[in-house]
Amino acid sequence: MKHHFTGQATFTGGYDDYGTLKTKNMDTQISIPASMNGVEIGTNPDEMLLGAATTCFIISLSVLFERNNIPLTDLTVDSTATVAQTDGILNYEAIDYVVHIKTDTPVSKHKLISRFVHKAEENCMITRALKGNVTVSVKEIHIND
Repeated sequence: MKHHFTGQATFTGGYDDYGTLKTKNMDTQISIPASMNGVEIGTNPDEMLLGAATTCFIISLSVLFERNNIPLTDLTVDSTATVAQTDGILNYEAIDYVVHIKTDTPVSKHKLISRFVHKAEENCMITRALKGNVTVSVKEIHIND
């Protein structure tokens, strides 16, 4: 089974301008971030890639927990992207996650929960699409902290 997603972007200028991005469920302004000498109106491709990876990961993780009857009272993922410039070229280098899980599951199952976190990160389709180009990793897992 194939799934198709569509979008349309408009952009009329360079560093000092902005555009729009529309998809079925999103309508947002886009521009170059201020840290890259842009006007920082709306979002940018770097944030959107981080958002795509993070949402794919957290949804994959929550489904994995549900399928394995691990009850959640809260699931939060903090994510950080690293973009570096080398020889005048920007490269998206890494995405790092810090995962916060609140659950009523006994402590004896926390090792299993940690394994599921890493499994979800490895199986996320966005992570797989980035493989070989961007390092994606779980830096910390906090259970009931």
